Amino acid sequence: MRLWLRRLLIWGGGAAVLGLVFLAIAVAFAARSLPSYYQLKATQNAQTIVVRARDGTEIVELGPSYGKWLSSSEIPQVMKDAMISVEDRRFYSHPGVDPYGLTRAVYVWATGEDRLGATSTITQQLARNVFLNSNRSLDRKLREAVLAMALEWKFSKEQILELYLNKVYFGGGAYGIDSASRKFFSHPATELSTAEAAIIAGLVKAPSRYSPTADVDAAVGRASVVLRLMREQGRISPSEAQVDVSAVKLKQETGTNSVRYFTDWALPQLDLLLPETFEPIEVWTTLDPGMQRAATASVAGNTPEGAQGALVSLDRDGAILALVGGTDYVQTNYNRATNALRQPGSSWKLFVYLAALEAGYTPEDRVVDTEVSIGGWSPRNSNGRNIGETNLRTAFAYSINTVAAQLGNEVGFSAVASMARRFGITTPINTYPAMVLGSNEVRLLDMTRAFAAVSAGGSSVEPYGIVKVTTADGDLLYQHERARSSQLIPDHVARGITDLLQAAVQTGTGRAAQIGRPVAGKTGTTSSNKDGYFVGFSSGITTGVWMGRDDNARVGGLQGGRAPAQAFAAYMRYAVKDRPIEEFDTELQLPEWQLEEEDDFFFGDPDDYYYIDEQGNLIEPGRSQEPGGALPFPGEGEGQDGEGDAMRPRVPAPGPRVPAPRSQPSVGRGADGAPQAVDDDFLDGVIGRDGARPSPSPTRIPD
Repeated sequence: MRLWLRRLLIWGGGAAVLGLVFLAIAVAFAARSLPSYYQLKATQNAQTIVVRARDGTEIVELGPSYGKWLSSSEIPQVMKDAMISVEDRRFYSHPGVDPYGLTRAVYVWATGEDRLGATSTITQQLARNVFLNSNRSLDRKLREAVLAMALEWKFSKEQILELYLNKVYFGGGAYGIDSASRKFFSHPATELSTAEAAIIAGLVKAPSRYSPTADVDAAVGRASVVLRLMREQGRISPSEAQVDVSAVKLKQETGTNSVRYFTDWALPQLDLLLPETFEPIEVWTTLDPGMQRAATASVAGNTPEGAQGALVSLDRDGAILALVGGTDYVQTNYNRATNALRQPGSSWKLFVYLAALEAGYTPEDRVVDTEVSIGGWSPRNSNGRNIGETNLRTAFAYSINTVAAQLGNEVGFSAVASMARRFGITTPINTYPAMVLGSNEVRLLDMTRAFAAVSAGGSSVEPYGIVKVTTADGDLLYQHERARSSQLIPDHVARGITDLLQAAVQTGTGRAAQIGRPVAGKTGTTSSNKDGYFVGFSSGITTGVWMGRDDNARVGGLQGGRAPAQAFAAYMRYAVKDRPIEEFDTELQLPEWQLEEEDDFFFGDPDDYYYIDEQGNLIEPGRSQEPGGALPFPGEGEGQDGEGDAMRPRVPAPGPRVPAPRSQPSVGRGADGAPQAVDDDFLDGVIGRDGARPSPSPTRIPD
């Protein structure tokens, strides 16, 4: 018996020695293959993006946050003590693996009192976090132990603790104590108190369970355990262990629901604005937190049941103040403000009337609401009635479809499409007659941009959401520069359309959008009440609202002048409350070509146009005509049909013009024997000799 026992001890001892040799060799090889300390320090798995509002407050943090790297000397001693007390009390005495803790865990498991518990030291946790995964296989545990001892072989205890405290996960996307401190307490880890250090140290065991933002009571209870262990191990005094953890001031969690619609639209632009970088960055945006909350509430509070809503609000320079892409981001993150293509209904008439005003109409001009048919298309008014003669302002305010159809037909549907494109509509535009009533699909952001350009007096507006981008240390990476603005329409056209838009809110279909100060806007409702639109502006803020169902089904009672206009008003009351009241400039100062009643101005200054002399030769502008020549223009005061202003052109003629082309006769000679480009009969018609009158229909020479 003794012989067998002796042999067992010898063989066992030999095997143990051999195992230790193999272990030492494995550890040595592992240590040689480990990255350097500085390589481990620089390793980060992803980029952290902190998004800030226009006032600098943090609105959301995306991606894993690593915070600022703190050296061992910068880490508060109380933080080190708290972590060692709860995670690895023999940290300074073991070689990476705690033999005592491992033996105790195996004994407990072998006696059947419990399963084999976790025995990972701080060094083992570091090895697992940096090099391995979190599966519970025996192979992974063995490799973890070897790597832990290799780390202890290659690095000092202080270096290992520094790496661990800067890399361990604390929940909520926070890696490292500095990130955790900023996330939970709004200050860097260098300022951690005893109670705050205990809360952070208590998170490692189960970050999601003990997170103070998820369960304050659980976090406080776990922190109390940490303080007790620190006191028992002599790392703090009994008086320090009595701190009131529940009195710790936690950082208030900001809502990240509707804000994500904005960040989903804005942040992808960083790929174009910044060079490739993986360092943490801070993105300063145009979003106003108060306006965003008001926008979210107005959409949620006014959208019909079963429908969705969206809102975009722009400042006068194009800065996005609020953006809501749906009623609940958690339920659906589809951004209806920037991505959805929906019909705008009568709000599209903005472009129809802009084209008409540019062609020479004024708000006071008389138009007729009557039945009309254009190429087999016969639009009807929503009430099924016609009011007969009215003016342009009333027709727009009450969104009379037949008048819009006539205007579009007169100025040209392609002119309406061109106007929409000029004002920033980026989606395809058809030129079928029904397009004047909003049959083209558009994005809410584009429509809001178009109305913002009207608010800006006809100047182009470029929406933007990012003001600047900096590193975590404040180094500037990008600064927004205001886009060059161009004048899209003449001043008198901008004033005229503002007049019409204001009338639509004062007396027309948009009365629900009134907020106690000047508002200009337009409603829109599509067939079968599938879409409701309202877009308008006041005091420099332009806001567009859309409502409807994602499946494009009918929404009972949905009209642009109801729920969307009410949501607009609810939001705008808050948005403009700190802004001065601004009266709209609607006083028309028409250009001379619209004011001039004499037909001479129909053709303009003769020096500005080509004309043909008696011999049929083309004379360039500014060159004097030969003696005896005559200009092919009617005399002063004569209209084409003798009615003077009744034939005032609807289309401006600012450029050089020539008479409409005619067939040219053979060359001959006149009575004086001089060679002629054309015969006398043709010349008589051209210069008006013997009562003949030339055609006043000019053709513009291309620029």
